[in-house]
Parts: sequence; structure tokens; C-alpha cells
Amino acid sequence: MSRTRNQQTRSKNNGTDKQEITPDGRDIEFSQELADHEDLEAQERAKAADRRVKGK
Repeated sequence: MSRTRNQQTRSKNNGTDKQEITPDGRDIEFSQELADHEDLEAQERAKAADRRVKGK
């Protein structure tokens, strides 16, 4: 009887937990048409930072 209980518990844990999913921090709406000079500079800095991180 305990074998059945273990199999049921294990099958529930096959999915990914919400805690395991790491957000990328990009949940902000952005409009290229409304972007000013500072927004474009921030975009370039973010792209450069992403390239540095991916290069490691």
C-alpha cells in the first residue's frame, strides 16, 4: 500500500514549480515610438550588459 502512495506523490512533482522559474525582469510595456533619448541609451546599456553576461 505504501508503494502506491509513493508513486502518486512522485507523479505530482513532475511539473515545474513556480519557484523554479526565474523571471527575466522584462515585464514592462515599451513603445519604440514613444522612446526618448534616455530610453534608447538605456536599451543600449541593457543590450551591452546582456552580451557581457552571455559571454561569461
